[in-house]
Amino acid sequence: MLSSLYDSYLSDLISGNKKGCTEIVERLIEHETPVYELYTGLFQRSMYEVGQLWQNNQISVAVEHMATAVTEGLLNLVYPIIFSADHIDRSAIVCCTPNEYHQLGAKMAADIFELNGWDSYFLGANTPTHDLLCMIEEKKPDLLGLSVSLYFSIPYLIETIEVVSASFPNQEIVVGGQAFSWGGKEKLSGHPQVNIIDSIITLETVTKEY
Repeated sequence: MLSSLYDSYLSDLISGNKKGCTEIVERLIEHETPVYELYTGLFQRSMYEVGQLWQNNQISVAVEHMATAVTEGLLNLVYPIIFSADHIDRSAIVCCTPNEYHQLGAKMAADIFELNGWDSYFLGANTPTHDLLCMIEEKKPDLLGLSVSLYFSIPYLIETIEVVSASFPNQEIVVGGQAFSWGGKEKLSGHPQVNIIDSIITLETVTKEY
């Protein structure tokens, strides 16, 4: 992707110019840009940069939330491609742990499952553990995907894993998110049923090899 195009997109995203962002995404789709490039090279890259700007106090929480909302809306432009995939009789539940309110990464992960022919059930942010258990009982997914964006959410992640594993000891779980950029992977060493996914590309490999 051209750096000038990415820079224009990021500028539009931070200023809340939805029309400008939409035109860029539509142009990329029209030129048959692969979904993975859109997700990693545009949506993920720009939101990581927005997050960094917020951490450095260069933008406000309001701007970060606005950029997130715009990005979530733009994902809809890609859905005709994502949901056209042939399904392969695999399913996944994807959600955020309790007290984790950043759902964009989990939503993108759910889309990657769909793109690779899985049925994905996206439960959103701050999913209560009891309700998650009910959904697992009902859908009996091949994989459970849990997302955490903030490092201090990792204890909630571990608690969720332990509760799920107590009720469904054979449930395989994948976890991922920006939280692990600050460490914490070692906290999952006692949970052999859990795999840490460090990128969208790794998640794609999992969906193909499972």
